Amino acid sequence: MAAASGSSDDERPDDLAPHPADKIYADGPATSELNLAEVQEGTDAGPPAPASKSRAGAPDPARAAEPDHVIRQPGDVEPDTAEDESGHARRVGPEGGTRPMSENGERPSPKAALVYNPIKVDADALRDTVARHAAQAGWSEPLFYETTVDDLGDDVTRQALDEGVDAVLVAGGDGTVRAVSEAMSGSSVPLAIVPSGTGNLLARNLKLPLTEPDAMVQAVFDGDTLAMDVGWTELARPDGTTAEHAFVVMGGIGLDAAMIANTNPQLKKTVGWVAYVDGAARALPTAKPFRVVYELPGHRLHSSRVQSVLFANCGKLPAGLDLIPEASVADGALDIVIFQPKGLFGWLFVWRRVAWDNSFLRRFRAGRRVLSLRTKDNAVVYSRGAGIELATHEARPVQLDGDEFGEALSVKTRVEPSALVVVVPKGHTTDGL
Repeated sequence: MAAASGSSDDERPDDLAPHPADKIYADGPATSELNLAEVQEGTDAGPPAPASKSRAGAPDPARAAEPDHVIRQPGDVEPDTAEDESGHARRVGPEGGTRPMSENGERPSPKAALVYNPIKVDADALRDTVARHAAQAGWSEPLFYETTVDDLGDDVTRQALDEGVDAVLVAGGDGTVRAVSEAMSGSSVPLAIVPSGTGNLLARNLKLPLTEPDAMVQAVFDGDTLAMDVGWTELARPDGTTAEHAFVVMGGIGLDAAMIANTNPQLKKTVGWVAYVDGAARALPTAKPFRVVYELPGHRLHSSRVQSVLFANCGKLPAGLDLIPEASVADGALDIVIFQPKGLFGWLFVWRRVAWDNSFLRRFRAGRRVLSLRTKDNAVVYSRGAGIELATHEARPVQLDGDEFGEALSVKTRVEPSALVVVVPKGHTTDGL
């Protein structure tokens, strides 16, 4: 790392290029002069018009999916699963009975594999749907794998790839999708996400049908594909060990991870993502800013007091919140979001930026006119690049795609462009993804 810069905590580092999320703001009044009431009153400036979408600079999905351009997964990445018998997921047949993980003799191709969380799905109905579509398409009998608490799906996905499958379907929560995607990164085998579970964040960001599992199963056999990026995070633990894991939506260190850690698991099963509100209520009263030293590739080293640092491949959250409106899964970069609010008033700026500016005003011409008259505040700092490397004085909680990943003293992220081939329904628009 280079020498730390002398920029103050409440300023945006001057060596970082403006992020697209900031370009709509002009040099308006200073933060201290801003009157929130006047800004909100100015939103009724004529009838809203739909915002146009663009995808400038996005790679061609067809070219990105060419096998010769696929980045392979490093061979030294250890699976994060237990090796004892109880830790293994199991392979099951169409009827749900246990089957051996490997069989003598090769089966005819093409064939698909389904990896599913039996707690999140109707296993019998889903296996029947996959088997029926495979038979109609002339594919051989699918392979079925169930996950367990100790094997979220990465280990059995590697088993399926060793069987030579031509496609993998995953059905479960965001944690299952993350684990399966980690195992498939760099394989060039298409992955179909059958929405189920709590958040379905990757499916939401890809604009997949969330209530039509049959449509996503059918897409395996007659749909299109999109090559998307995969993020990788190396965590340095307080005991000196390191671990590397993939993420496909976003990860973070600090308050966001503490919020997830404080979410009641039973409440999450009952009410879904709304349970995170309870987790936030538990985490916010004790939330304190912490010192972090960070560096983006090609930039100086910076030091700041933050509440949270996010590294994102996608930008949309549940409830229609747009954390990073310009984020793309196929731009070969990660979006970095640094939350550094100063007191209660600073949190109002954070909420206004995410819930009001990004998620509402930007959708309308009149709203964008209001934003163009407003200055940027430094409660939320955006940047974009190949990753971020950061370190803290004390270990802080980390989350990846909404799952706890313990505590870490340092985090190093990187992106593998076009490393995962995902299935989309035939004719599904990929503009803006």
